[in-house]
Amino acid sequence: MNALVNKRIAKVLKGDQNAFAEIVELYQHQLFQICYRMLGNKQEAEDIAQEAFMRAYVNIHTFDQNRKFSTWLYRIATNLCIDRIRKKKPDYHLDAEVRGTEGLNMYSKVANDDELPEEELMRMEVQERVQYEISRLPDKYRAAIVLKYIEELPLAEISEILDLPLGTVKTRIHRGREALRKQLSNL
Repeated sequence: MNALVNKRIAKVLKGDQNAFAEIVELYQHQLFQICYRMLGNKQEAEDIAQEAFMRAYVNIHTFDQNRKFSTWLYRIATNLCIDRIRKKKPDYHLDAEVRGTEGLNMYSKVANDDELPEEELMRMEVQERVQYEISRLPDKYRAAIVLKYIEELPLAEISEILDLPLGTVKTRIHRGREALRKQLSNL
């Protein structure tokens, strides 16, 4: 995969914009998922993912081809997400009640034919609570938790994305997990 991406990057550096479109196609879903898990809002995640691709394109000449492109791209997106979180005042969340309904939220719009309504409700409440508690974590723990447990990235890659020593990443994951455990202890 890295060889393929590096060939596309070489074409981009020579002025071939279509080569970058191929790179976007390879990474757009994963990048959106990272942004969505960090921000909890589809529109913001789409905006940040697009911004990350734009910054990657503009700064592609600074990319070190001896490293993984995905790590570099995820780092750009993670930093943009953290910036957005810091600047944004809480406006609404996915667990906020939908106007004109009683007790319904955005999670309640997710349909699943396999589960009984009670099971679905229970699962959604747990999922909602976990996502809410992740959103309450400090930025430094939230980024590490999302990359490790939601995106299932290896510790070394998380270390590169966050530009932190491996030991610091392990500590943040541990402390983030402990904070989540405390927050979810009554679940």
